[in-house]
Amino acid sequence: MAAAYDDEDPSRMSHSPSSGESSSHSRTDERPDPPRVAWRKHMRRRILSAAHELACASGWDNVSLAEVALLAEVSRPSVYKEFGNRAGLGQALVTQESEHILRGVAERLEESSNDARGALEAAMLYVLTEAERNPLVSAVVSAARRGSDSLLPYLTARPDPVFNSGQALLAEWLGKNYPAAEPAEVELAADVTVRMTISHLVLPRWDPGTTARRLSSLVSAMIDMRAPSGVPRPSWPAGAGAVSNG
Repeated sequence: MAAAYDDEDPSRMSHSPSSGESSSHSRTDERPDPPRVAWRKHMRRRILSAAHELACASGWDNVSLAEVALLAEVSRPSVYKEFGNRAGLGQALVTQESEHILRGVAERLEESSNDARGALEAAMLYVLTEAERNPLVSAVVSAARRGSDSLLPYLTARPDPVFNSGQALLAEWLGKNYPAAEPAEVELAADVTVRMTISHLVLPRWDPGTTARRLSSLVSAMIDMRAPSGVPRPSWPAGAGAVSNG
């Protein structure tokens, strides 16, 4: 049975356990959230889900908070209370999507631990193809190519949520896989990787596979060339140390 919610009164939230649940909570190691916390988390998910659906359907520039509140079945003051304003909701929406994408990036970087350049290529390819598959990111990028979309700066021009998180993730990974490189060079390589990937996401020159291959080769060659001489470097597959014409 579905839960019934009053967005102004968490004490009116009712729930009947499903056949797979036990009202006594058989798992004693997980304590349920207090009612007010559970209600607020549920309301936040409903609002973000409604905003996501509307933005994918018609573009963020055409979404109003009144429409979001109506679709989420909450009051408009509750939306303002949770997110502050429309910009706050938009940033939360992009943060949610970027966290999903960065988890995918982390997984692909770790899947190819014996091939650093290959791991970079896989991570870049994932970002470029996921951006095409992800309805929200695709809608934002498509709108930007036609003119502008007010969510685009959160993806391309502001430190959070994409740049800082992406750079931190890559800098940690590059530091482990390029131990000969200086910290400043690792930071530069992470910064260049994020910026180039986002640039090609918004304004692609080649198909995703070609872009990922060329950019990963460029970044790996850049950081490898700057490593001190006499220090072991990662071993690359034949032809991986330079940008190819293919």
